[in-house]
Amino acid sequence: MSESIGAIILAAGQGSRFRQVAGDEKDKLLADCTGRDGAVRSVIEHVLVNLPATLEKRLLVTTADRPQVIRMAKAYGCDIVLIETTGIGDSIAAGVAACEQLGGWLMVLGDMPFILPSTIEQVLAQVADDCISVPVQDGEYGHPVGFGRSFGPGLMALSGDRGAKPLFAQGRVVEVAVDDPGVLWDVDVPEKLVFTFA
Repeated sequence: MSESIGAIILAAGQGSRFRQVAGDEKDKLLADCTGRDGAVRSVIEHVLVNLPATLEKRLLVTTADRPQVIRMAKAYGCDIVLIETTGIGDSIAAGVAACEQLGGWLMVLGDMPFILPSTIEQVLAQVADDCISVPVQDGEYGHPVGFGRSFGPGLMALSGDRGAKPLFAQGRVVEVAVDDPGVLWDVDVPEKLVFTFA
């Protein structure tokens, strides 16, 4: 059912841990890294490149002070949703509200550049109206996470720094076993720009 699922790329967080190490002016989403395909791109561009072409809608949620990220996302066919806050709950709610007519949503973190496209396809394939689809690597839940249509109201009710984890108790969770350490690898500090499990 991936044809009616939209990807919501969450890119509003300010990356304070990254900035503490790299410098206040350094946006981790724009930092260069070598992807699993061997190409050097910015973190956010790797995230966008890895999304399957089959997705009906791509939407990037961010703040107005990231013009380069916005330009990059538009170049990859994303609609842009601007928000004032940086809380992940606010980002998810704004993203879903902007495309609530879809059959489901794939929550993609803007700082996870090392997820294999095939993993994203596997997660998408398991999204259904009443379930949450989540990749599992070595027994750990990773990203991206797919939510079926029935979770729309719950997703739009999120706010602040609380993510969608509480919704896992409200429906069927389909665990998608993957062999992809990228689902657990976010770039929260500069040394994480180098993927060491390829």
